[in-house]
Amino acid sequence: MSDTATGDERVKEISGFRKALIRPELGGIVGTVAVFTFFLLFAADSGMFNAQGIMNWSTVSAQFMIIAVGACMLMIAGEFDLSVGSMIGFAGMSIAIFSVTLGWPVWIAILTTFALCISIGALNGYIVIKTGLPSFIVTLAALFILRGFTIFFPQTIERRTIIGGIDDAAEGDWLAPFFGGEIGQPIFVWLADLGLIDVFERGNRAGEPVIDGIPMLIVWAIALVIFGHIVLTRTRFGNWIFAAGGDAQAARYVGVPVNRVKILMFMFTAFCATVFATCQVMEFGSAGADRGVLKEFEAIIAVVIGGALLTGGYGSVVGAALGALIFGVVQQGLFFAGVESSLFRVFLGVILLFAVILNTYIRRIITGER
Repeated sequence: MSDTATGDERVKEISGFRKALIRPELGGIVGTVAVFTFFLLFAADSGMFNAQGIMNWSTVSAQFMIIAVGACMLMIAGEFDLSVGSMIGFAGMSIAIFSVTLGWPVWIAILTTFALCISIGALNGYIVIKTGLPSFIVTLAALFILRGFTIFFPQTIERRTIIGGIDDAAEGDWLAPFFGGEIGQPIFVWLADLGLIDVFERGNRAGEPVIDGIPMLIVWAIALVIFGHIVLTRTRFGNWIFAAGGDAQAARYVGVPVNRVKILMFMFTAFCATVFATCQVMEFGSAGADRGVLKEFEAIIAVVIGGALLTGGYGSVVGAALGALIFGVVQQGLFFAGVESSLFRVFLGVILLFAVILNTYIRRIITGER
């Protein structure tokens, strides 16, 4: 008698509808539709959906998206990193001190900062693996340590907590445009010539399109989402990530290098935080000791909205990207809708709660999962 005839759950066919319901992105998709519907109803005529408005909330969403990708893959591997926000501040300040204070070429300052921050990520992972302490505790300690250094070094060296002049130091640098530049300028000039986007009507830029190009921040966000999705869904290493977060001991029994996977995910999370920090300092031309505050929680919330389980072993980079999109749209949409901006956290909390309940409820009904 075949396995199918005996009702073996391992080979039981699942309808396409049921497969769609148990996708981790479900909560993010529903939340995204709800958010866009809300703002289309209440802010359609505010400029939120013209070229400038779209670029505005897309840029904000890209910020959340970059750190959400790293947080998502680490959470799927069964770990947390609460030092992401402090890492952003630390990385930005490192670039400023290396390039402005010490006078290093900006490209060396950027590469050195990446090496330093990724090493710190590896150290976090190593401590978690070797001590068996919860990553929550280890990275909480790192949060305070990195934030303390971020405040201490500029105060000691420069007698201030904000260091400017990065834009001047980056003038002519070959690497800086990969983080602070824009692409696609001719496309926007062409669209302006066709009348599809607005142009400046007066001043030194009269006749030029209101959008110069697509910021590298958005390019990095899209690239990291694509990279993370391919790794998770198309590679053996992606299977290892899910296995390490689902049941680490069982994964070890079948040869998965769980420790190496987890450490690499801590390093990747640090990499994403450093990308965010580098784009930020190139955009503002300065670094501040308070940069990145609460970003670790925003990244985790975006990942959870996107359908990842706090217990690990389940999640989606695409879902995390949708969660980040919700962040950006809500944050900017409240302004366009004329709603008090302080309600942003309230709105976000409602979406988070709704998405988590929806994901959990449907998974339990359809599959009996935890």
